[in-house]
Amino acid sequence: MPDQGEAPPPVPPGAPTAATGSRLTRRKPVEQLVAEGGQGAGGALRRSLGLWQLTMISVGATLGTGIFVVLGEAVPDAGPAVILSFVIAGLTALFSALSYAELAGTIPVAGSSYSYTYATLGELVAWVCGWCLILEYGVSVSAVAVGWGAYLGELIEGTLGVGIPEQLAAPPGEGGVFNLPALLVVLLAMAFLLGGARESARANAVMVVVKIAALGLFCVVAFTGVRAGNYEPFMPLGMAGVSAAGATLFFSYIGFDAASTAGEEARDAQRDLPRAILLSLVIVTALYCLVAVAAVGALPWRDFEGSEATLAGIMQEVTGQGFWATILAFGAVVAIASVVLTVLYGQTRILFAMSRDGLVPRVFSRVHPRTGTPRANTLLVSVFCGVLAAAVPLGRLADATSIGTLFAFALVNVAVLVLRRTRPGMRRSFRVPLAPLFPAIGLCLCLWMMGSLDRITWVVFASWMAVGLAVYFAYGMRRSRLAGADR
Repeated sequence: MPDQGEAPPPVPPGAPTAATGSRLTRRKPVEQLVAEGGQGAGGALRRSLGLWQLTMISVGATLGTGIFVVLGEAVPDAGPAVILSFVIAGLTALFSALSYAELAGTIPVAGSSYSYTYATLGELVAWVCGWCLILEYGVSVSAVAVGWGAYLGELIEGTLGVGIPEQLAAPPGEGGVFNLPALLVVLLAMAFLLGGARESARANAVMVVVKIAALGLFCVVAFTGVRAGNYEPFMPLGMAGVSAAGATLFFSYIGFDAASTAGEEARDAQRDLPRAILLSLVIVTALYCLVAVAAVGALPWRDFEGSEATLAGIMQEVTGQGFWATILAFGAVVAIASVVLTVLYGQTRILFAMSRDGLVPRVFSRVHPRTGTPRANTLLVSVFCGVLAAAVPLGRLADATSIGTLFAFALVNVAVLVLRRTRPGMRRSFRVPLAPLFPAIGLCLCLWMMGSLDRITWVVFASWMAVGLAVYFAYGMRRSRLAGADR
C-alpha cells in the first residue's frame, strides 16, 4: 500500500508483480504508522509523558558511564583542548539529532528509527535497522549492567570495607561464576517498567537529578583546585589531537535518541519529541564541557596519561580525602542505573513496534490492560538481558553496539532526505534547517565514524547482520502484516 500521493516503486521489465524484490521494498504508509500508534494486542499504551519526562529519558540514556571514565582516554590526545573535543563531538551528534527531531515529530511512534525507515526505505531496510537497534539496546543494557556491578562493588568496599565476592561479581571466563549485581540492576529496572511508563519516568527523573548533582559536586570541588597554568599550552597536540579525542568522545553522546522510542506514550508527541531530543543534547553537552573545564584545570593534562584518571580520582587528588570519591561512586551507581532503565525501556518499545508489524512474535506487542505496558515483552527482554549480563562474557559484542548505533543514525539521515523528496507537503512540527545539506553531513559523519572502528568490530557486526537476515527471511518476511495486506 503506497503512501498517498506516491507512485508505487517501478517494476523492472519482465519481473513478476509479486517478486521477492518488491516485497522487500514494500513501505508502510506514514498515515498507517501514526494511526496504529499506541495500539497493541489486547490494549493500548498510555499517553502520560510530557516534555520534562521525555527529556529526562534521553538525558538518562546518554549521561552514564562515559563521562565518569572517558577523560582518562581523551585528554592525552587533546590536552586542555579536550573541551573543544566535547564541542566537536556534540556538533557531530547534532546533525543526526536534527534528523531524529524531524522524524520524531512527523512520525511519532514507538519504533524510533525502525519505523522511520519502514515508511521511507522499505521493509528489509527497516528490519536491518530494527535488528541493529536490538543489538544496540539489548547488548548495551547488559554491558552497562556489568559496569554498574563494578561501581557498586567499589561503593560497598569504600563505605563498608567489604567487597562483593569475586565469584558473584563476574561471569564465567572472567574470574567468577555469576554476576549477581548485574542481574539485580536489570531486574530493578524491570520492576519500574512493569509499574507503567509514568512511574518509570518519574524514577528515571529522580536518578537523572542525582547524577547531575554528582557531576555538579565534582565541578565545585575540582574548581577549588584549578590552576591557570594547567590550561597552557591549550592545544599541545594540535587540531589532529582535538579531532582524535572528538572521535573517542562521540560515543559518550549515544542515547539522545531514546526519547523517540516513547512516541506513543507522549501526551503531545509532535510538539514535545523534537524539543526533548534537542534539549537533552544541549544539557549533556553543557555538562560535559563544564566537567572537562574543571577536570583539566585541576589536574595537569600530562597526568592523565596511563593513570586512568576518573572523576573520583581527580576529586581525591584535589582534596586528599577518599570521602569525596565515595560520594562520586554513589553518583556513578545512580547514573548507570538510570541508563539501564531508559535503554531497557527503549528496547521493549522497539520490539513492541516490530511485533505489531508482524516481524517478531505477537507476544511482544501484548499490552497489559491495567498498567498500559507491554508486560510480557518487558519480562522477556529483562530476563534475557539480565542473564546475558550475569552469565556471558560480552567481549567484542559490546563494542559492536557502537557500529549498530551509527548505522541506525545513518539510516535516519537518509530517511529524512527520502521523505522530503517523496512527501514534501507533509506537515512537520520540526524541520531540519538547510536540508538536504545537514542530513547529508550527518550521514557522512556517521559513515566516517563507522570507518574508524576496528576490523574485529566489523566482523562481529557482519555476523550479527547475517543472523538477522536469516531470521527475517525465515520468519519476518512471511508473517509481515504488509505481506497479508498484499494477498
